[in-house]
Amino acid sequence: MDVQGQRDLLLLSEVERNSNLTQRSLSLRLGVALGLTNLYLKRLARKGYIKITTIPRNRIRYLLTPQGLAEKTRLTYQYMDFSLSYYRDIRTRLKEMLTTSDGVRGQRFVIFGTTELAELAYLSLREMDVSFVGFVDEKPRESFLSYPVALPEEVGRWEFDKVLITDLEHPIDYEEQLIQCGVPPEKVLKLGLTSHTKTLRKVARA
Repeated sequence: MDVQGQRDLLLLSEVERNSNLTQRSLSLRLGVALGLTNLYLKRLARKGYIKITTIPRNRIRYLLTPQGLAEKTRLTYQYMDFSLSYYRDIRTRLKEMLTTSDGVRGQRFVIFGTTELAELAYLSLREMDVSFVGFVDEKPRESFLSYPVALPEEVGRWEFDKVLITDLEHPIDYEEQLIQCGVPPEKVLKLGLTSHTKTLRKVARA
C-alpha cells in the first residue's frame, strides 16, 4: 500500500467518523501542513469520495459518499494485507535473531517497550523455549499483557538473562540507558531489521 493510499484511508475514515471535523484537526492527524490537507480534501472531492458542503455560520461539513465508502472498504482490505506483511516480516526477524543467539533456550527474557511491536515480540517468545519475566518502560504503569512493568532503573531487581529492546527509533540510546542502570552489555539484544522491513516501516510512517 502506497503513501497516498494510507492518507486517503485516514481521511475517509475520519470523515466517516465525524462529518464536522476541521481541516486543522485533520492536518494534525496526518502530520502535514494545513494547506496540503486542503489539497487532499479537494482531491477526494473531485474523485467523488466526499462531498463538501457549507452549513450555517459558514462552517464546512464533509460527507462520505457511497463511492467514498466503497473506496474506504477497498483501502481497508489493502491496508490489512500491508499490515500482515509488516508484522510477518518483523516476527520472522525476531525468530531468526533469537534462534541464532547463544543459549537462548531456557533463558529468562525481559522486553524493553510496551508497544505493538513489544507485544509481537512477546508472542514470538512464547513460541520458543524461553521464560518471560516482564516489561521495561520509561512511563510508569503497573502491568502490560498481565506482566509487571518496571522502570529502566528498577530492572535490576529482576532475575533475567536477556533484555530485548523493541524500540526501532533509538535502540542504541536505550541500550546505553540499560547499561548505565547496571545491565551487562552481553545481556542486551536489539531488534535488527531486514531491508524489506525498513521499506515497510517507511511507508507505515509516511
